[in-house]
Amino acid sequence: MDSGNAVVRLCAEGMAAETENRTDEARALFLRAWEAAEDDYGACVAAHYVARHQPTPRETLRWNQECLTRADRVGDARVRGFYASLHGNMGRAHLELGEREPAREHFEQAAERLADVPPGPYADWLRLCVARGLRATRDTGDAPVPPGDPIGPLLTRLCERADLDALGLLLPAYLGDLGRPEDGQRLTTALRMLHAERRLPEEEQHALGRAIALRAA
Repeated sequence: MDSGNAVVRLCAEGMAAETENRTDEARALFLRAWEAAEDDYGACVAAHYVARHQPTPRETLRWNQECLTRADRVGDARVRGFYASLHGNMGRAHLELGEREPAREHFEQAAERLADVPPGPYADWLRLCVARGLRATRDTGDAPVPPGDPIGPLLTRLCERADLDALGLLLPAYLGDLGRPEDGQRLTTALRMLHAERRLPEEEQHALGRAIALRAA
């Protein structure tokens, strides 16, 4: 983004105020950015930040919708990488309001647009957020994991003893699972890699083997 743009500059100042817990100042700076916007692109950027400081979930949803509407009006490469986050924000806002079906729709749209986000820590974090939203809005009839899957208890044990190597391998695949076949394969591969090391206690090695077998069934 153009740091010389008034909207971008004011939003950057607002984010700096946020990190220093100057919430009222941050809110005022974001509103100034909204007022300074001269086109739909600037309004889209400003609305994203204004939405962060609303007193009610309904107002948060309204500003997130404004942000999404403005992005649609821009409709070019400048906003292509925004959509995963924009739909994720809409999904979270609907979820806070107890509106599960529209929340699910937006999380699904967010998942479809993750490929437009440049690779890096932000994309990784966003994927985890979208996957969390999909899990929270899953239909009761869905079968996200095989019955009797031991991976949850296994991860709990790894957390309890702070096995960071094992957690670093499994958690990104487990928490970032969007429910697609390629995501399941990613997790199975991580399980196989850890199992092949044969360094975990016997009971945990057995749990790994069962988790792999369930996913291969």
